[in-house]
Amino acid sequence: MKHALGLLLCVIATTALAQTPIGSFTSSQDIGNPQLAGSASYDNQRQEYTLNGSGYNIWFDRDEFHFLNTKLKGDFILTANFAFTGEGVDPHRKTGWMVRASDEENAVHCSAVLHGDGLTVMQWRPLRGASMRDPEEQLAAPKPNYQILQLERSGKTMIFRAAHPGEPLQTIGYQVMENLPDEVLAGLFINSHHPEVVEQAKVWNVRIDQPVADDYNPGQEGWLGCRLETMNVFNGKRKVIYEKDDRFEAPNWMPDGKKLLFNMDGLLYTIPIEGGELEQLNTGFANRNNNDHGISFDGKLLAISHHREGMNGGGSTVYVLPLEGGTPQLVTEETPSYWHGWAPNNKEVVYVAQRGEGSVYNIYKKSINGGKEVALTNNKPGEHVDGCEYSPDGEYVYYNGSHSGTMQLWRMKPDGSGKEQITFDEYNDWFPHISPDGKWIAFISFPPDIEFNSHPSYKRVMLRLMPTAGGAPKVIAYLYGGQGTINVPSWSPDSRQISFVSNSGKVD
Repeated sequence: MKHALGLLLCVIATTALAQTPIGSFTSSQDIGNPQLAGSASYDNQRQEYTLNGSGYNIWFDRDEFHFLNTKLKGDFILTANFAFTGEGVDPHRKTGWMVRASDEENAVHCSAVLHGDGLTVMQWRPLRGASMRDPEEQLAAPKPNYQILQLERSGKTMIFRAAHPGEPLQTIGYQVMENLPDEVLAGLFINSHHPEVVEQAKVWNVRIDQPVADDYNPGQEGWLGCRLETMNVFNGKRKVIYEKDDRFEAPNWMPDGKKLLFNMDGLLYTIPIEGGELEQLNTGFANRNNNDHGISFDGKLLAISHHREGMNGGGSTVYVLPLEGGTPQLVTEETPSYWHGWAPNNKEVVYVAQRGEGSVYNIYKKSINGGKEVALTNNKPGEHVDGCEYSPDGEYVYYNGSHSGTMQLWRMKPDGSGKEQITFDEYNDWFPHISPDGKWIAFISFPPDIEFNSHPSYKRVMLRLMPTAGGAPKVIAYLYGGQGTINVPSWSPDSRQISFVSNSGKVD
């Protein structure tokens, strides 16, 4: 009787342990009763998962592996970086993303799989108890050893994308999964392909995004989940420091390197870079601030774009105030005006503005102490510019413009002369931000199918990095975002990190 009671307590304890949240997941469990137990853990400081698992295989009509998962409904996008630990025993050990109908060993499922020998394929079981399938049935798949894996569910279709660090995601395969229910188990898995061996993998930059519908209207009822993130641009490691089931945008890095500044609900807030309590910054009467704000090079002044009523029809207006807070001082009489950059002399600002009824947007500069504004561009109807920002040495103003027919990055002299295009690709590139040491440009790239003069929210976008001296851009982050992600200067003072906002939207 004591033995039975002890066994019961053991089962209860094991079940409770399996249901303890681990990072973004609610269950850590072995599927199919492998000979050696698996496990999963989460390093909260590094925001990195460690998976340990055994099992004969994930194949034929049944599976054995370890599964770290959570329940999801509807459409979603799963993205992460994967790496095995050590050389391993069997080249067919597996890790990756899995979407599964249930925790039964023969359940319907679809997986984005990285093998120990570098083979990267989509695998699936179309029916409960059916044999597994993958594209190797038809062709010899390459073994590219992709590190970044993304698995998306769109209706009944599963889409697998993958990339090496620095590269855009490539579509590896897609499969219609008629027998996956609306609610599924989705998460990270590991299998050793050997019943008497436990293998290990590390997984980081784990993001679970739930996209809004293509016809979603941002003004309708619903919510948009936002994450405030920091990232080391040289190793790609990302960290979420604040989350909310509502909208906030556009972080600046504070001059002391210890806090971020961002806008939310028309106000500005600071937060420690490790996360923690928010503190509202005093902007006086300016309580309708948008996502165009930033800090002077000397760290003393803050420029904001506040929507004022009345004068000249109202609209977004540029003001400046002390960084510690205070009463804003008017800079732009005419509206709309959207601040984007400080001059290194800390006495002038550059901004994007529309002047005259029906006119296009152009870039202007103006002294914060008054005087006339000076137009730096003269766009034709249909052209658009945005994201103007000085280089730290004052030699150039960088911006995004559609002069060539698509949205690309450009730069010009501070007087508007010498315009030159600096990106040339199929993407629509926006908001160039120059590192404090003047060596790097971080920017956001929208897909080619997005209207080139538009920068909408809720899209699959990339953050990219390129040298100011010239060279090919490389991808540093894959995310769901867009408007408000990186509209303003967001580099850390040491030129090693950037901050940004990613989204995960769902309409109730």
